[in-house]
Amino acid sequence: MTIETVAENKCFGGIQGVYSHDSRETGTPMRFSVYMPPRGLDGPPPVLYWLSGLTCTEENFTVKAGAQRWAAEHGIAVVAPDTSPRGEGVPDEDSYDFGSGAGFYVDATAEPWAANYRMYSYIVEELPALVEAKFGLDGARRGIFGHSMGGHGALTIALRNPDRYKSVSAFAPIVAPTRVPWGEKALGGYLGHDRAAWEAHDACLLVARKGWPGGDILVDQGDADQFLTEQLKPELFQEACGTAGVDLQLRMQHGYDHSYFFIASFLGEHFEWHAERLGGA
Repeated sequence: MTIETVAENKCFGGIQGVYSHDSRETGTPMRFSVYMPPRGLDGPPPVLYWLSGLTCTEENFTVKAGAQRWAAEHGIAVVAPDTSPRGEGVPDEDSYDFGSGAGFYVDATAEPWAANYRMYSYIVEELPALVEAKFGLDGARRGIFGHSMGGHGALTIALRNPDRYKSVSAFAPIVAPTRVPWGEKALGGYLGHDRAAWEAHDACLLVARKGWPGGDILVDQGDADQFLTEQLKPELFQEACGTAGVDLQLRMQHGYDHSYFFIASFLGEHFEWHAERLGGA
């Protein structure tokens, strides 16, 4: 499959690139960013997949988070895809929390979304096969993390695929989408009204049923987050992890909100945490 280079820039001794390809899963062109650390001659680096939140593209994390510094220090490659299919003929809705920019990391089964909105299979199957071969990444040392809707995606994808991911962390994740407005709207729209079909995309239900053989999970949550009470509810995930005997490090960060200022403040600690589990440089 052909990968087109949109841009490449040297950064902290490595290369920050943005690329595009035609996706078989979404039926559309998809963009993603890859940061390759400067230690490429030491062998294939481990790789972290970042999943962004509502309204984001691959650009938000790439430009705002300051990840390149930490990725270079730890010798970890970072892949950040877009959050939904886009383009002419792709269904959309005039809403920030559904449709374009809000794929919710599920494979839609309801019409008209089913043909294009296949972000779960894109993230789990297509994208890793493409980028790990193209950029020489060590898929046996693969981790995943994300923010808000992307935190939901990171947790649910890791919990459903523990053989594929050695580490998982999240910033302000939507942990119980079957019980909050953002999730009910997205899962109902993409998967239909049978709530039993939603359960495979709820981190609280998944961890309670499946556990997490990867050891511990790290979650950072700002206590001044404007979405904390209505949409995020980290205490539900804490309760579910406790029931399952999973070691959750839930860190409530005083005064922090839902923004990239919050992410940038603690991202270095997440890289260090993942490096310990993935074997970074």
